[in-house]
Amino acid sequence: MLHMHAIDKAYPGVQALRGVDLTLHSGEVLALLGENGAGKSTLIKILAGAFLPDRGRIAIDGKPVTIRDPLDARRAGIAVIYQEFNLVPTLPVVDNLFLGQEQTRFGWLRRGSEVSAARALFARLGVAVDPWALCRDLSIAQQQIVEIARALSHEARILVMDEPTATLTPTEVEKLFAVIRELKTHGIGIIYISHRLDEIDTIADRVMVLRDGELVGVKQKSEVQRDDLIEMMVGRRLDQEFPARHQKIGMPCLAVEHLSRGSKVRDVSFTLHRGEVLALTGLVGSGRTETARILFGADRPDAGTITLHGQRLNLRGPRDAIAAGICLLSEDRKNHGLILNESVRTNFGLPNLGVFSWLGYLRQRIERAAIQQYVRSLSIKVPSTETPAYHLSGGNQQKVVLAKWLQANSEVILFDEPTRGIDVGAKVEIYQLINALAEQGKAILMISSELEEVLGMADRILVMHEGRITGEIADVKNATQPQIMRLAVR
Repeated sequence: MLHMHAIDKAYPGVQALRGVDLTLHSGEVLALLGENGAGKSTLIKILAGAFLPDRGRIAIDGKPVTIRDPLDARRAGIAVIYQEFNLVPTLPVVDNLFLGQEQTRFGWLRRGSEVSAARALFARLGVAVDPWALCRDLSIAQQQIVEIARALSHEARILVMDEPTATLTPTEVEKLFAVIRELKTHGIGIIYISHRLDEIDTIADRVMVLRDGELVGVKQKSEVQRDDLIEMMVGRRLDQEFPARHQKIGMPCLAVEHLSRGSKVRDVSFTLHRGEVLALTGLVGSGRTETARILFGADRPDAGTITLHGQRLNLRGPRDAIAAGICLLSEDRKNHGLILNESVRTNFGLPNLGVFSWLGYLRQRIERAAIQQYVRSLSIKVPSTETPAYHLSGGNQQKVVLAKWLQANSEVILFDEPTRGIDVGAKVEIYQLINALAEQGKAILMISSELEEVLGMADRILVMHEGRITGEIADVKNATQPQIMRLAVR
């Protein structure tokens, strides 16, 4: 039903796509794979009408089409769910669903019809979302559901999903997969982009791999194994997806006792040791991120104590946590970890101005030398330290955030979803960095919803449900995903 032939696209200094072909059949799921910067997003934006190709052609049902803008794409039956949300946060859900395709009669909005249609869409997805709720008040998972429902409201024949499950719980993922299977029975073709290879095993019919803007290959899913896909994506065979390290856990470092904040965090207690990777996992909304925000001083607890090296902390804000040696790599690095329009150097220097300034003046030479050192040691791929942060891939953005906290000499590092939206090659680099930090004696609290990551990286596992720690797993080598899930749904 869709054929993109010999697509080329160049940006200043970068050839994003070189002669790429894509074929999509009716009623199939085509998984589009590749590392960050491989060209996946550029190819999809050309299909969506956001970019024009420099060369190549597109045909739907064998007929050539010209897609100059998103309206042309919609008319051609194409809908895209982007990884970054495209919602108006100050508008209700129902307005976001039908923005640009409002249901009217004699110039008046048919509110009742829109609300009924919205509820029908959510019922089809198997979730309950209030049509009148403001999008800014929804959780990330709920906002993702609204994006999916909006795409389905277009009655598209070609549906592109870019990391649609990045913020969904396992139950929500299963519901989404059920919807995808239903869409397939109606002849809808789906292009599915994901860094989670276990999802590809579950939902894909064929896989297509890009690397450095070129097509590496297209295979039936039944013809390739996980290791084969990784090798196609990164251009080499990875010895271990989760790098091994010598476990050398030291003395207790951070002690949390009876920590509580409203209904989100309830009587949480645990101890974190030097040289340890302690995983905190659970379903979305279980209280993991809220716990990290308290430890970083972003939120004040209602009760409980936080002790570092035997000294009780009174964290009135992140400034106090940073001074004590606690840092947070937040789940949403683009909104909470970086100022995207500012340079890599500026982002690196912000929490370290006390080191890089003298008598109120910034010593840029010293700052530049420091960031250059981390660019080398962390292998940050960036043209210049003056490059704006939004130009970097997800993995390199994460490294910039890590660099600024390492410069701040943090002893306790809180990683909240450290590999969210990061490709498999960059994930391994992040895992290696986490291992290296632990071997240096840093205390690591790793919050993750990816159970493979938890089992592959953690020395111990804590599981949360509805604000409480419902279990601890010390024998990680013999632990299983079902064991974790039983604790997560208590």
